[in-house]
Order: sequence, then structure tokens, then C-alpha cells
Amino acid sequence: MAHHGWIGVDLDGTLAKYTIWQGYDFVGPPIPAMVETVKELLSRHQHVKIFTARVASIEKPEDREASIIAINKFCMEQFGKELEITAEKDMFMIECYDDRSIQVDFNTGRLILDDLG
Repeated sequence: MAHHGWIGVDLDGTLAKYTIWQGYDFVGPPIPAMVETVKELLSRHQHVKIFTARVASIEKPEDREASIIAINKFCMEQFGKELEITAEKDMFMIECYDDRSIQVDFNTGRLILDDLG
């Protein structure tokens, strides 16, 4: 059963390995565990978007375009289809997988990390 809303998956350091910046037209090798997570989400008909600052409005149009081409190629190789790409969060995002996020308990402001000791 399809769920409403979408799930954002960060690219660099989450879905693809990142070491040093190699340009907008370069995407690192896939991170197998996250690729499998995305495949599972897609198999459950979840709407998954690549959520990356590479396509943010502050980037030059030619750099955004180079990123989109490289990300689409990566997605075709890993998932057999292109996924939507965005740098914007909206009210329909229901989850976000990102190497830089810190989870906060809903409506409390309490960091989930506090529970880890």
C-alpha cells in the first residue's frame, strides 16, 4: 500500500561514499546498506527523493544540471530508474535519511542522542 508523503535520502555520505569534493558531475560509489534500504522502500511503493544540497538554488544552474545528470546516472545504475532530486524539505516529507542529522523527539525538543548515554 502506498503511503502519502515522501522520504528524503541524502546523497553524499549516506547513499554514496564521499571522501573529498570531486565536482558536481561526480558521485562516489554506492553504500550497499543504504542502497538496499532505498530498494526496500521503493518495493513498498514509497516515494523516495534524493535530498541533496547539490541542487540548492544558491548553486549555479550549470552546476545543478551537472549534478542532476550524475545523480540520475547513479540512480539508474542502482535502482533501474531515476528518482526525483530536491534540496527542499516540505510539509510532505515524512522521513529523512542523512549523515548530518540529529533526531529530535517530536514536540519536546529533546535530542534522541540523550537516550544513548
